[in-house]
Amino acid sequence: MTDGPELGVANRGHINAGSPATVFDRYPIGLPDLVRQVWTVRYSVPDEPLHQRVLGYPAVNVVFEPTVAALYGPQQRVGVRTLTGDGWAVGLLFRPAATPLLTDTHAVELIGAEEPISIPDHRRIAAEVSRIMDRPRDAAVDRDEITEIMRSWLAPVAERVTDAGHLANHASQIAEMRDDILTTSALADEVHASTRTVERVVREHTGFGPKWLIECRRMQRAATTLFAHPDTALAGLAADLGFADHAHFSRRYRSILGETPDETRRAGRARG
Repeated sequence: MTDGPELGVANRGHINAGSPATVFDRYPIGLPDLVRQVWTVRYSVPDEPLHQRVLGYPAVNVVFEPTVAALYGPQQRVGVRTLTGDGWAVGLLFRPAATPLLTDTHAVELIGAEEPISIPDHRRIAAEVSRIMDRPRDAAVDRDEITEIMRSWLAPVAERVTDAGHLANHASQIAEMRDDILTTSALADEVHASTRTVERVVREHTGFGPKWLIECRRMQRAATTLFAHPDTALAGLAADLGFADHAHFSRRYRSILGETPDETRRAGRARG
């Protein structure tokens, strides 16, 4: 399970988050150069499996679940997470700067991959997380307890963020948030670095090139719009996103997300 945001500008990962079968929370832990947010989820799905469509951020997550703790690389495509029975997860969505501090695996090799977390005391952290999450479902998850556990591990790591890591964070944030940034050169100008430097630093920390980050932002916006409002006209949406025609938009949409706009629409209509 990996995290991303809900519908809307600030939350683009779980395309159909918000099911009553899940209790979901997210919050910062005061290490903004390293950790974007902690997220927790408890779920109880006694009957039909719950399928959650996810398009996550281009960054790694570390996830603790009842029987496993792992580091998950970013996904290039819309994925589906299937929840059944009762369970929980606690995850950390990291900033790009964190990637080389958490693993020796190159960011490119992490795309779509997972690996065990390589920290000496991960069993202790997993046990402390389990102690909190195994409480009765009607007991609220204590944010302060989770934050204390994660900061005890990550505060020393945050002190090791490099200048290149700060640049990767800055460039990725601008690529995500600024609708007027449409090219790598424009992104490089905004962060006051050369195009070559931005290309290298972003790829080393995310596995992706900056152009893909820009395209992903546009396609995430399109995906959340089409899922929430399946009758949206493609021509108008394409124009809003800066495409000359909806045919070009549809090709890029499928290339980035791994499905067509009509498939996203059908999934939106099927949710009821």
